[in-house]
Amino acid sequence: MIYYIIALLIVALDQMTKWIIIQAMNVHESIEVISGFFYITSHRNSGAAWGMLQGQMWLFYIVTMFVVGVIVYYMRQYSNGYKLLNTGFALILGGAIGNFIDRVVMQEVVDFLDFTIFNYNFPIFNVADIALTIGVTIIIILILFDEWNNKRMKNDDE
Repeated sequence: MIYYIIALLIVALDQMTKWIIIQAMNVHESIEVISGFFYITSHRNSGAAWGMLQGQMWLFYIVTMFVVGVIVYYMRQYSNGYKLLNTGFALILGGAIGNFIDRVVMQEVVDFLDFTIFNYNFPIFNVADIALTIGVTIIIILILFDEWNNKRMKNDDE
């Protein structure tokens, strides 16, 4: 149950921050927070990461519903123990639902966190994207660790 609460908190934080941006800023307006590094920039994205697949909402609806179903299935499968795995799943679930709400309601995703790192203007993102990225990273690390551990155990048995 705690993992569904984590997902819900991600959705709430994501939607609250996006609502603030929509209310306080015009699209493409930017506020400098740390000169040359961090800006709050009101941006809209009708595609996926880095603006890929612009305007393909039907695809995002299908993919998101599939991902949410798979994540809920695995959260139930691994409900006993596996705290870090379920934390990763909860972050992915919250992030996916947060951006899904934008796509259904506005046909685009509200992004606003804008960083320039070593003269590279990183694609603008939001709280849901942060949750998705951290959740996926956790899952990948756990899979790699499990593979490494299985390989090590196999070598020990030989």
